[in-house]
Amino acid sequence: MAKKNAPDTSRILADAVIAGMQEVKGHEIICLDLRKIPHAIADFFVICHGNSHTQVDAAARSIERETELKLNESPWHKEGLNNSEWVLLDYGDVVAHVFYREARSFYGLEDLWADAITERIEEETVTDTNNSLNVRKSRK
Repeated sequence: MAKKNAPDTSRILADAVIAGMQEVKGHEIICLDLRKIPHAIADFFVICHGNSHTQVDAAARSIERETELKLNESPWHKEGLNNSEWVLLDYGDVVAHVFYREARSFYGLEDLWADAITERIEEETVTDTNNSLNVRKSRK
């Protein structure tokens, strides 16, 4: 029997993936909660895109760095690092998808899992009085 107060480790991992995406300003971050979908291959898909291949690579590296530092987790499998069109980092219960902007539109992964609970991570930039500090808020 599961403990009532047991930490939701897949949610914690998804949050670390989101933090990695935010660190390099990944665009349109979406977290799909697949836990109530029968036979889903993961608990969460976390999706974002970059506007350049360099940004896609940076997001993938940032996700790996965040999950390693915060949770001592490394992906079980990686795909797409050679061409940076669609990078997939598979953590088992959580799968991170980092797309190049055009590839994200083409594949429409969010539409394939339309019955999932969708959480859009809002981007909000707050600038200090010297216009030198940009802080992004997480969820709305």
